[in-house]
Amino acid sequence: MKRLSCLIILATIFLQCHTSMNSNNKKSNRLINESSPYLLQHAYNPVDWYPWGEEALTKAKDEDKLLIISIGYAACHWCHVMEHESFEDSLVAAVMNEHFISIKVDREERPDVDDVYMTAAQLLTGRGGWPLNAIALPDGKPVFAGTYYPKDQWLDILNQIVSIKASNPEKLRESANRITEGIASTAVIEVNKNDLNLTTSDLKDQLTPSFKNYDTTYGGRIGAPKFPMPNGYEFLMKYYWLSNDQEVFDIIKTGLDNMAKGGIFDQLGGGFARYSVDAYWLVPHFEKMLYDNAQLVSVYAQFYQITKDESYKNIIDETLAFVERELSAKNGGFFSSLDADSEGEEGKFYVWSKQEIDSILNNEKASKVFCEYYNVTDEGNWEHNNILNVTKSKSEVAKNNSLTLDELEALISDSREKLMTIRDKRIRPALDDKILTSWNALMISGYIDAYNATGEEAYIQNAIKNAQFLINNQKDKNGKLNRNYKNGKSSINGFLDDYALSIQAFLKLYQSTFDLKWLDESKQLMTYCIEHFYNDELKMFDYTSKIDEPLIANKLEYEDNVIPSSNSAIARDLFTLGTLMYNEEYILMSEQMIKNMMPRIETSDYINFYSNWYQLLFDFLVPPYEVAIVGSDAKQKNKELQLEYLGNTLFLGSEKEENLELLKDKYQDDITMIYVCQNKTCKLPVSQSVDALPLISHQFD
Repeated sequence: MKRLSCLIILATIFLQCHTSMNSNNKKSNRLINESSPYLLQHAYNPVDWYPWGEEALTKAKDEDKLLIISIGYAACHWCHVMEHESFEDSLVAAVMNEHFISIKVDREERPDVDDVYMTAAQLLTGRGGWPLNAIALPDGKPVFAGTYYPKDQWLDILNQIVSIKASNPEKLRESANRITEGIASTAVIEVNKNDLNLTTSDLKDQLTPSFKNYDTTYGGRIGAPKFPMPNGYEFLMKYYWLSNDQEVFDIIKTGLDNMAKGGIFDQLGGGFARYSVDAYWLVPHFEKMLYDNAQLVSVYAQFYQITKDESYKNIIDETLAFVERELSAKNGGFFSSLDADSEGEEGKFYVWSKQEIDSILNNEKASKVFCEYYNVTDEGNWEHNNILNVTKSKSEVAKNNSLTLDELEALISDSREKLMTIRDKRIRPALDDKILTSWNALMISGYIDAYNATGEEAYIQNAIKNAQFLINNQKDKNGKLNRNYKNGKSSINGFLDDYALSIQAFLKLYQSTFDLKWLDESKQLMTYCIEHFYNDELKMFDYTSKIDEPLIANKLEYEDNVIPSSNSAIARDLFTLGTLMYNEEYILMSEQMIKNMMPRIETSDYINFYSNWYQLLFDFLVPPYEVAIVGSDAKQKNKELQLEYLGNTLFLGSEKEENLELLKDKYQDDITMIYVCQNKTCKLPVSQSVDALPLISHQFD
């Protein structure tokens, strides 16, 4: 028995040692107990990292040490570079460990922390990005903030800060106070008591000069890098539908066509990378994010509704195939991203040499056609390799190779399949498998928009499955949301975007299914959101909940970017929910928010910073149609109508008598009727979808 006890003790010691070492016998730091893939990437650094939290902040205060707050995300290429150059270096780690308390933050888990220190970096350097590295007093007030630095520069910065702290600590305190005041000032919004007295003619005059900022050759904003900016395209489509402006249609088509042909779109496996480093959409920053792909599905779905061009449906289908193959969890959730790197090299998983393609296809004709279509050369188009992209039309390639279009399609399809088989055997980019509420909500909206455009039943079922996952795992009975889900655990109190984008998704789900459950869920989340996030002084919503521990500055998120701002999203939710449920209080709150934003909107020449606000502004200038469909065939009629792009329209309906205000007393046993209403006034009902469409007309003068 004594010998057995000794063996158990030895085994326990061995296991404890084993779990604190990796395969290279590196000792782990505190990040080993975190769930974030990004933090776990740094768990064996010699830097004595802490996760963000009270332990690190208290230790810094107790030992009077400055904080290093280093922020990034799992798919970030330059985050990996700085880790390899600096955070894995024992000399750098020695300086950091001796003089600082170092904190690692996953920006996707804690966007509130990221926002504060990103604002500091932009104030100090005029730019931002990741990795984001801030140095702060023990109370969190920053004295320095910047992005990526090579090892020598990073060491120089650390040593300079250490020297100043030793010789003139008051200088650091003064600097920190000034920077913190600057951070706080960026969140100031004045309550605008003026009426919305803009006309559609005024709006057109205001917007037209901004269209000159678009690249008429390649699409997107002029210059490089190029980001897709999906909400900007949604705004342009709504504007086009209301105005019938051909210039705007051309802007949309040019951008979407060139993105779909470019290297930013994975020509073999589907899905979009985060942005293009050049002005031509050729060379992507190879990381693939859920939020980009979710929103771009919505964009291409809406443009497919407008054009009925099958090439856009192909992009929808291929992107969703990528999402299901590589970003889908069995539990109904969606993972966050794929890394830019594999085997330590950016883009290695995705690029090809011509020799590889020739060898794999093993057919001179097939290889010639494939390489011509996808712009593959011996020299390569990026770092001696080839990023697949389309530079010639199929008709041109078919003619050059004496093929019919059907023969060309078959040959390219067969070649793609062969290359995918080989690519699937390569070492894959790392997967960030955390499930974020706000990004999953965007994916729900993407699936719904794809369903509305194509009628594909599997798409709406995937949307429902994911929505139910959020309800079951991320929401409590009072309407409180958590942000993160990983390894069976829901964590981190939700931020405003988690609520705003979830409400948006559930409202879309109601309008496509007529299931009142989703309207009720939206109402509950909105009630919780108003109680815990609404800033009554500013008449806007704070990004963090009233029950969260405050940071050094209270931030409002109001500028749209690659994802719509949480304030613009919640303002549009208030308008939609208020309209569907005849809740005038919600509509008035939404109106006050857009009024607060008007001074900024009217003085900006960059549409994409306010694209979601502009869509809300349209709703106040041109009241949306409310299409009420009542009867046993309501869902089928709704499906038929939503195959069309109806950019200023809300849908509600029922297969039985319902108590929603606009549906009351409209049910008839023997017929399904479609009521097209506006400002609570309905036109004469019709029974066929084809007869309802002419009643929903473009509205701008």
